[in-house]
Amino acid sequence: IWRAEAQTFADEVSADINGSSFAALKGNETRVLLAGHIDEIGLMVTYIDSDGFLFFSGVGGWDAQVFVGQRIRLLGTTGDVIGVIGKKAIHLMKGEDRDKASKIDDLWIDIGAKSKDEARERVRVGTVGVIDGQAHDFPNNRLVSRSIDNRIGAFTVMEALRLLSANRPQATVAAVATAQEENTFGGAYTAAFSFDPHVAIAVDVTHATDHPDADKKRSGDVKLGGGPVLARGSANSPVVHRMLMEIAEREGIPYQEVASPNYTGTDGDAIHRTRGGVATGVISIPNRNMHSPNEMIELGDVENAAKLIAAFVRSITPETDFVPR
Repeated sequence: IWRAEAQTFADEVSADINGSSFAALKGNETRVLLAGHIDEIGLMVTYIDSDGFLFFSGVGGWDAQVFVGQRIRLLGTTGDVIGVIGKKAIHLMKGEDRDKASKIDDLWIDIGAKSKDEARERVRVGTVGVIDGQAHDFPNNRLVSRSIDNRIGAFTVMEALRLLSANRPQATVAAVATAQEENTFGGAYTAAFSFDPHVAIAVDVTHATDHPDADKKRSGDVKLGGGPVLARGSANSPVVHRMLMEIAEREGIPYQEVASPNYTGTDGDAIHRTRGGVATGVISIPNRNMHSPNEMIELGDVENAAKLIAAFVRSITPETDFVPR
């Protein structure tokens, strides 16, 4: 879907061996990479018992409480298989067990099979799946869905490239929907190595803290609708960060800031140390309920992020120096 849409405006569209998708606009020798990972957290079947129940591990970072009672869509051997995640009913628990947090080891997937052999006709060890959730429009231009982390980032870099196609920059620009961010960063590593950019922007989500019980001292003051979030520190180039702030202020684009003192937890961590190093900036979309089937964003933040990225890329000339001075 991503590649099909990109083909309507990009000069070149391709995919690589890791499953990442590329769309490029040809320009001069300066190369700019825009990366947003398109994978989502999920689960993988690790064992099938004699009664046909499936046991699993999380792919990516999960709160096990989110799994309880969810409907799961597994990528089965002959097509999608729907299952439900089971847990001992509260009526069957002893008093002290009722208040204990669930662990993934306490859960299983029921696909309606009566035996191991029947289950293995549809799924195998290593089969992966996701929570079977749907997207919903909410008031105030907000969207709720699973996999906003980070298909919204993959959409944002494509939308930035679309804006650039209508008003071409000097640089050669590639937008990439990277694979494997949630476990290995493999898509970002290989995409950056093959494209060999001078500068890159990684787009992901970050925690909105405009909800009850948020610790703003620890996680920053981030609001839905407050604009894209610019990260400072660790993988973020101080030159790129300064350019993004100056451009946002000049263009009247609202933005927010967070500190990333040790790492960003995004594709930027992989991209900035590729080859001899890449000047990298991380732009994030505020997101509530991260790593759940009901993440929430405000679409105005996405629009402003795409505008900011496009303006940043257009500002780059062959003389732009990304070395900190």
